[in-house]
Amino acid sequence: MPETMIDIKIEKLEEGGYLATSEILQGLIAQGRTIAETIEIAQDVAKKLIESYIEHGDPLPFEIEKKKDLIITTSVPVSINA
Repeated sequence: MPETMIDIKIEKLEEGGYLATSEILQGLIAQGRTIAETIEIAQDVAKKLIESYIEHGDPLPFEIEKKKDLIITTSVPVSINA
């Protein structure tokens, strides 16, 4: 399967670390100590979920099927000295 983009939401956890989930790919839940680690784990989980869909002959979520572009929207922290 060619590479596709999946939107994920990353939240900072009160007890430390980060949690990634996806509204598009139900069942995608990944937790890591850093944002980078969380993204890496989320990629692995997403790949395994998609492979499971394909292996069982289940249709992929519509949002995954229709994604053809590689536009990434994200937020980055910026320090402002007032």
